[in-house]
Amino acid sequence: MEEQNTLEVSNLRYRLGYHVMPKYGWINDPNGFSYFNGYYHIFYQYYPYAPEWGPMHWGHARSKDLVHWETLPIALEPGDEEDKNGCFSGTGIVKDDKLYLFYTGHHYYNDDDPDHFWQNQNMAYSEDGIHFQKYEQNAIIPTPPEDNTHHFRDPKVWEHHGYYYMIVGSQNDRELGRIILYRSEDLYEWEYIGPVDQSNGQMTEGYMWECPDLFELDGKHVFLFSPQGMEAEEEQYLNLFQNGYFVGEFDYDTYKLTRQQFKELDHGHDFYAPQTMETPDGRRILIGWMAMWEANMPEKEHGWSGALTLPRELYLKGDHLYMRPVEELKSLRIDEGKHEEYTLSEPIKLLQDKHQAEVNLKMLASDFILNLKNQQGDLLSLEFDSEFQKFKLHRYDIGDYRYATIQTTETLDLQIYIDTSSIEIFINEGEAVFTERYYSETAPEVWLSSQQNIEVTTSIYELEHQTIQFE
Repeated sequence: MEEQNTLEVSNLRYRLGYHVMPKYGWINDPNGFSYFNGYYHIFYQYYPYAPEWGPMHWGHARSKDLVHWETLPIALEPGDEEDKNGCFSGTGIVKDDKLYLFYTGHHYYNDDDPDHFWQNQNMAYSEDGIHFQKYEQNAIIPTPPEDNTHHFRDPKVWEHHGYYYMIVGSQNDRELGRIILYRSEDLYEWEYIGPVDQSNGQMTEGYMWECPDLFELDGKHVFLFSPQGMEAEEEQYLNLFQNGYFVGEFDYDTYKLTRQQFKELDHGHDFYAPQTMETPDGRRILIGWMAMWEANMPEKEHGWSGALTLPRELYLKGDHLYMRPVEELKSLRIDEGKHEEYTLSEPIKLLQDKHQAEVNLKMLASDFILNLKNQQGDLLSLEFDSEFQKFKLHRYDIGDYRYATIQTTETLDLQIYIDTSSIEIFINEGEAVFTERYYSETAPEVWLSSQQNIEVTTSIYELEHQTIQFE
């Protein structure tokens, strides 16, 4: 690719303290989430030459503990014959002491139509987990099936009983989202199996299924993906594109997924394209893009845009997928914290003057409002309606709401991670989650109020502001 000048971040006011973010430029989907040579590796869609989406590279960071990240040199750059206009999303897998990356090559027809493109699937590999070599005989899957449109991207690869499997997000020739399956004995030669599942034929399940992920969890199978084109409902599917999952059973003999209805995974404005991996100790961990395509990103004027979420552990209760912060995040706490119990009879300020903090609340399931504000006014609020067991989040900068309903419960447990320009709210061990960006010149205040006298227990920690290492 032709050498270009890279950016510099011109202002640090919105830079995050403990999240993965670009050194400069643009970041979106997490890719290649894996464990290799003693490190967790996370890659991501990256454009280093402007804080806007452009020809996609693979940025790269690694960590020994899922908390403290080191940003490494770019792993994949577009411009070769197999990926002329972009190295799109994909996956990572370890085999024979090598880390293999599978990614989509993106190609335009040079007619100035951004929707006129074609895509293929490619492979790269590394022995040290830092420097990657593209496979000399790419593309490993040069074309989609005949009954597919040009939407053909985001391979996810895993091993099961001696075979390697790859699912690819796609759209059939009736313009319905679907997932298709390939199988291999060696990661190099791939046999097309066929569709695993597809949209029900209505816009309730979308016209394109991208960023697919299929894994076993607690005795069931979870198909995690990002459908495009779902019709918004009154309190669901309110982002431009959605994220969510099916719970069911994948049959390795028939290659079919028997599943239930689609559920949203994160209810916030700023969550998309999540990807998972299995840790060496057997946990299923997820990281997502902490933004959305239609989002306003004020940090663009400073030379960067976007970030990745905190890593989250997944588990099932019944057919509901829970998502809680990984245990390792406790290492961000810089002291023993402040712990209090009190009766909430008037609004109380829980936090001030802290850009990085963890706020934990335990209380009876009564009506309350949590406010994040600065001297200019409210930034966002989270309101709980105990009659309907419903949370309503209000983003004041865009005047917009998001919603989540939980199962009937007598108590509430909230774990809230605040960073310089982000907040992640985990409710009842991750039964419902809201991920949001916010923008304030000063550290926010956090207030809690209720019309009822409720007993509240709080544990509040100041968190480490990391000095991010960049190569």
